[in-house]
Amino acid sequence: MDSSALLSLLRHTGTSMESKHSKKSAGSIGGGVLKMFKLIPMLSSGCKMVNLLSRGHRRPLLKDYATTGTIFGFRKGRVFLAIQEDPHCLPMFIIELPMLTSALQKEMASETVRIALESETKTSRKKVLEEYVWGIYCNGRKIGYSIRRKNMSEEEMYVIDALRGVSMGAGVLPCKNHYDQETEGEMTYMRARFDRVIGSKDSEALYMINPEGSGQGTELSIYFLRSH
Repeated sequence: MDSSALLSLLRHTGTSMESKHSKKSAGSIGGGVLKMFKLIPMLSSGCKMVNLLSRGHRRPLLKDYATTGTIFGFRKGRVFLAIQEDPHCLPMFIIELPMLTSALQKEMASETVRIALESETKTSRKKVLEEYVWGIYCNGRKIGYSIRRKNMSEEEMYVIDALRGVSMGAGVLPCKNHYDQETEGEMTYMRARFDRVIGSKDSEALYMINPEGSGQGTELSIYFLRSH
């Protein structure tokens, strides 16, 4: 991976990570979302919270326009990552990561989760998020390759639409049909607001936003890098 681009993006989290260790006891919505996602295997089936939130409430619960990131997938399947500029708009970026939902939940046992997507393209005529083929890393380990989706499947559309009224949270969505639930398990999700930082034309990063005064550093970061 391009070390100079990565170091530039990591500077954004340097100070916040120091404050995390100095104020460990402070509360954090961002950290709470990750903790909820860790507990998803213990949640009861058929959670209806998302359906209730999405009915008649098609605007984001928080009024700022931070980037929204959603990680979702069947319990027994692979994880998807969707990036939206606004919770009630279609994703500008969606990809299936080459790792199982259960594997990501294990990674979240650590205090910091860093997901990096690296494109090895030879041209920079596209914006970095417009690239298609990506090498995927999780906490420094390469886990494989994946291709950005041009079009969403019916199941992916269902998830994005069901979460349209949710700004942040983690939980379980009822499956659309009984067969999926029997073979793949329930659909789990984690949704949060992110600070989007553009390091250069070849690097961008998303840092989970924690509330002001929480004293907690960013626990989840997502990097997009284009190497030459």
